[in-house]
Amino acid sequence: MTHHPVPKRPHRLWSSEHEPVLEVADGDTVEFELTEATGGQFTPDSTAGAVAGFDWDLVYPLAGPIMVEGAEPGDVLEVEFLEMRSVDWGWTAVLPGLGLLAEDFPDAHLHLWDLSDGRHADFLGVASVPMRPFCGVVGVCPDAPEPQSVLPPGHFGGNVDCRDLVTGTKLYLPVQVPGARLAFGDPHAAQGDGELCVSAIEASMTGAARVRLHKGRRIAGPQFETAGPVRAGDDRAGFYATMGVAPDLMDAARDATRAMIDHLGRTYGLAPLDAYVLCSVAVDLRITELVDAPNWVVSAYLPKAFFPAGGK
Repeated sequence: MTHHPVPKRPHRLWSSEHEPVLEVADGDTVEFELTEATGGQFTPDSTAGAVAGFDWDLVYPLAGPIMVEGAEPGDVLEVEFLEMRSVDWGWTAVLPGLGLLAEDFPDAHLHLWDLSDGRHADFLGVASVPMRPFCGVVGVCPDAPEPQSVLPPGHFGGNVDCRDLVTGTKLYLPVQVPGARLAFGDPHAAQGDGELCVSAIEASMTGAARVRLHKGRRIAGPQFETAGPVRAGDDRAGFYATMGVAPDLMDAARDATRAMIDHLGRTYGLAPLDAYVLCSVAVDLRITELVDAPNWVVSAYLPKAFFPAGGK
């Protein structure tokens, strides 16, 4: 096994035209340093004005591309996350026009987090969010004729924002082009399933991953394998859940989230905007029922253990 630091020459599009920064072999380990999603445009002193003024062309700096020796279309690349450590501060923003409730919360908003504890992030003295660092973007280069934006995920992986790609998890990606061209980015310190307001706790990180190549193994899209429970500790005090019922899953998700925002305001005194931000990093959206036409059910789960004063 060889340890390879990934050179700091970030790129911001999925493209086979990028010059590779590194080549590794099956079983090698790569060590990476990732800058938060805006590419350093936010600082611990930023205000909401920075949200309206940042440069989208600098968003999603990716570490890579990393060539994997012998990787060809029809193979599977395994990425095992060995270590991930967030820096001591992070941010969560509401970006105008984006997020599940974009119409409810149209104005720019920025919340800054103190992550110096290394284990939990305090939210306005109301909630303590456990830190679970992971990469929001991990993917191989898609086989496409033109460069592709990093924002939408695809069958190649990319911006899947899966909060369970933490240390110990193995991610499997279908190789699309020769060499695979693996890349990492969009580091998060914590996130709820759904990333509801369009950002998690965005925070730069350092980490390491082991790369393995499975020749001739075909999968249609990303798959992953966890090393243990995916919510270890979150369930120790139970959950409070709200449901959305509608003939459209997106409408059901919105209704469940709005009900959770109401609950957080009524129970913990949070303003709607603050409750929305907390939902994005602490609440999990899950499909509860998808078989009883014409209405489907989406539930929003809030871990009561996140509230030091006791959940309700």
